[in-house]
Amino acid sequence: MPKPKKYLDHTHSYLALRKTVGWIGICLPFVLLAGTHLFDCESWPSISHYYYSTMGRVFIGALCAVALFMFFYTGFDWRDDWAGNFAGIFALGVAWFPTTLEGDITTIGWIHYGCAASLFVTFAIFSLVLFTKTKDDNDANRTAEKRIRDRIYKACGWVIIFCIVSIPIYSKLWSDSAFEYTFWAETLALVSFGFSWLTKGGYVMADKTN
Repeated sequence: MPKPKKYLDHTHSYLALRKTVGWIGICLPFVLLAGTHLFDCESWPSISHYYYSTMGRVFIGALCAVALFMFFYTGFDWRDDWAGNFAGIFALGVAWFPTTLEGDITTIGWIHYGCAASLFVTFAIFSLVLFTKTKDDNDANRTAEKRIRDRIYKACGWVIIFCIVSIPIYSKLWSDSAFEYTFWAETLALVSFGFSWLTKGGYVMADKTN
């Protein structure tokens, strides 16, 4: 029996929201970089530092938009719901508790770093654990497209983990380097997060319909 139109419309809207969140993640670092180069002709060492740039409101607005969706995200069960709630809290923490601009890290700066690391870890959990589930967790019922999507989710999740682990290691070993590794590692993590959500939203390798 086909679903009523209102439920189909709800499903399409939900998929569209997933895609929107994905595009926010992918585009945010490049929008921040382009905007500051256009207006200020400068770049910043990390995405979080753009809070202090002319693109600061864009940075805050994007994180608040992601947080709002995460609070309303439900997924398959309570684990998706709670992961979404935590991600929303962490995203607001990143937006409302700015990183330390210079000098010794302040208390607010430590809160920011904790929220940022926790947010990326939650994103990785979505990709590695939650997105790879099926309703009945029966591998035999996974379509060929679903199996490919699972590989995409896992690849994105491990890239996020690699990025967040490598940032403090790089900063410790090559602290004097002029290369803005933190910015580009965070960018790669956000692109992976965004691509994972685009895939979940049916933009990549959607199941074939008869």
